[in-house]
Amino acid sequence: MSETAHDHRWVQFLKRWVLPPMAAISDNAYLSAVRAGMVSVVPLTIIGGLFLVFSFLPISGWDKFIEPHLKLLQVPVTATFGMLAVFACFAIAYDLGTRFKQTAIVSATTAVVVFLMTQLQLDDGRFNMEGLGSKGLFTGIVIALLCVRVQKFFDDRNLVIRLPEGVPAVVYESFVALLPLLFLVLVFWLVRFVLGIDLDRIIQTVFQPLVYGLNTLPGILLYAFLVTLLWSIGINGDNTMDAVVAPIFLQYLAENVTARSQGLPLPYITAYGFFTSFVNVGGTGATIALALVLFNSREPGFRRVSRLSLFTQVFGINEPIFFGIPIVLNPIFMIPYILNALILTSTSYFLMDWNWMHRPLVNIPWTTPPIIGHYLVSGGDWRAAVWGGVSLVIAMAVYYPFAKVAERQRFREVAGIGKASS
Repeated sequence: MSETAHDHRWVQFLKRWVLPPMAAISDNAYLSAVRAGMVSVVPLTIIGGLFLVFSFLPISGWDKFIEPHLKLLQVPVTATFGMLAVFACFAIAYDLGTRFKQTAIVSATTAVVVFLMTQLQLDDGRFNMEGLGSKGLFTGIVIALLCVRVQKFFDDRNLVIRLPEGVPAVVYESFVALLPLLFLVLVFWLVRFVLGIDLDRIIQTVFQPLVYGLNTLPGILLYAFLVTLLWSIGINGDNTMDAVVAPIFLQYLAENVTARSQGLPLPYITAYGFFTSFVNVGGTGATIALALVLFNSREPGFRRVSRLSLFTQVFGINEPIFFGIPIVLNPIFMIPYILNALILTSTSYFLMDWNWMHRPLVNIPWTTPPIIGHYLVSGGDWRAAVWGGVSLVIAMAVYYPFAKVAERQRFREVAGIGKASS
């Protein structure tokens, strides 16, 4: 069997058996809502992270200078990271309510009311503040999805109070939401307070294997493999996987922020920012390195695509080269594309595990250029910036031999077409 025929069969296998189920997962309404909700709270973590970094700048004598103002500077950190579960619950319910054609603001407020109720402490009537932050994140997600699902169930079966036409829309929607809200409050009140079931603990226990696994090297390597494999068959791997992993990575980041605020070592390596900055260097699969390798390619098409895409890849946008070369469904480039993600994941993990550079502490926009992003995510560690430059060199070395093979193949194809036409 020829190499080309083997490659064709491999591509057909991916299209038939891998692409359809992954596409279905990517388009799932619940997962899409979780993904959108996680994205919407990112700006909050960026703001909180900036205040945190300013509070602990790596400058000699800064800690003594800032100490009198430290509590004041921690207020925005607590207001963002300390309320993550509340904001995520609101955002996810709002997005899912929109997808289900419910009144989104009613969906969101219903979910938040139910979630806040579960975080009340019966003995003193105060909120469990840990539950409002990262520790209650999964509870907030589950409650958001359940509340909107119940709301739609009542609406589809007309189990709602509908006022006559002409009533103001705000009043009308309020009464439509009344019965679902009453049902949800009663159910969660019975579960949480009458039966005394600790929902946070149960939900955390369910997700614990995943929460633990993604901070291990095998777990994060599996994640890196799945993300790049999905991209390789034309599915946005980051978006598909984000619905599952984003809450976990965000929880890691919040725990790192808490540790830094308390002067403790940062507990998590793969916190939010690890993958986007230290692995997705210039785009998923470090494709900016491929653009640099092909910048002066002898093959005109490769050269043109790489030069046109280079600017966008500085900001992590790699679709032009990804679909222009292409990398998608191209066995020659799929191999180094996946391999780079695995190499950068494992090397960055070890460097942080050995404390040779700081772990993620600050959430930054994913469009932040490499090296700068490495420096900012690590809370201002110059060693991380140096590693960002080294990462580009490593990724270029991985892509180089495959790029040369692709060039030779392209020249043979052109030569074959030329002979056929003559």
